[in-house]
Amino acid sequence: MTTASAPTGFTVVIPARMASSRLPNKPLADIAGLPMVVRVAQRALLSHASQVVVAADDERIVQACQAHGVRALLTRQDHVSGSDRLAEACQLLGLPDDAVVVNVQGDEPLIHPGLINDVASLLAQRPEASMSTAAHAIAHLEEFINPNVVKVVLDARQMALYFSRAPIAWWRDGFAQGITTLPSPSPLRHVGLYGYRVGFLREFPKLAQAPIEVTESLEQLRAMWHGHRIAVHITDHSPGPGVDTPEDLERVRAWVAQHP
Repeated sequence: MTTASAPTGFTVVIPARMASSRLPNKPLADIAGLPMVVRVAQRALLSHASQVVVAADDERIVQACQAHGVRALLTRQDHVSGSDRLAEACQLLGLPDDAVVVNVQGDEPLIHPGLINDVASLLAQRPEASMSTAAHAIAHLEEFINPNVVKVVLDARQMALYFSRAPIAWWRDGFAQGITTLPSPSPLRHVGLYGYRVGFLREFPKLAQAPIEVTESLEQLRAMWHGHRIAVHITDHSPGPGVDTPEDLERVRAWVAQHP
């Protein structure tokens, strides 16, 4: 994972919502004595970011962050998406249009700081891109056919051509009898870590929803549908497990207990 060229001066914003259908009060879930959102922020603080800020929808999250020395902002509760909350946070922080902000999900307590640097670096290297993100090679057939695992295909310059929940790229001859093995070259799994130019982020919530975005339930397709480019960093390592369910939380707790 290459981080030597990572710029300083970018901002990490961690959107955090108290409501979660599968894991209530998820940002405050205890992991070895610390709220999960605090652990995410601590990982992000190990990156080259000039500041790390939690954008919360509940005063309890703000208080928990402040109790552990993490900066937090209270944002509106009625945001439709994480990008809307991110845009409000950029406004509250007074970030200029040419600033770079990296959106780190609040349920990624094992996020690698180097990956945050790599995603931020891409926007410095690719002036034609409005967004950046990451992906890694899929090694297991179960991931390739799982609709909860988002796949991405790239062009020659590692710009995204399409994101899908379907198994893409489709191996015509190899899949003639059904999907029983992975195609070659290996398909790519999208990692839900995004870099944005703040000027684009201010405009993104105003863009009309795209039909393909609605079909796939993937917000990044809205940007592509409106002609914006997304640069993709290919990492050699899959990110640490995220937390969506109580079972995920127990897995992360066990990992942290073994790696204090």
